[in-house]
Amino acid sequence: MQNTIIYRNESYKIQGACFEVYKHTGCGFLEAVYQEALAMEFRLQDIPFVEQYELALNYKGYHLKQTYKPDFICYGKIIVELKAVSSILPEHEAQLINYLKMTNMKLGLLVNFCAYPHVDIRRKAL
Repeated sequence: MQNTIIYRNESYKIQGACFEVYKHTGCGFLEAVYQEALAMEFRLQDIPFVEQYELALNYKGYHLKQTYKPDFICYGKIIVELKAVSSILPEHEAQLINYLKMTNMKLGLLVNFCAYPHVDIRRKAL
């Protein structure tokens, strides 16, 4: 059995963009600052993305009024969820896993820009 990394090239490009943002901003800003900077970096690196895409939710076949909005969906298949916290908690990882389940996507990246001394990026695959 071969161990393959899902969406290897695409996720490496996304991670590279995150490293570039961190290199220029460091840690200590609010999440909104990192989101705006990362959107700009995605454009500079020609990484296709949609920002704050609203996902409909269903409960037992009924549409809920509440929706989820992941920070980014890149390449139409990778969710990128941003955080600006001292450390990633289990509930942050659970949030990303829920986004993956709701969208039927296979890969998500959880990116914490307030980690020190480097950005903390965690891959979650379903």
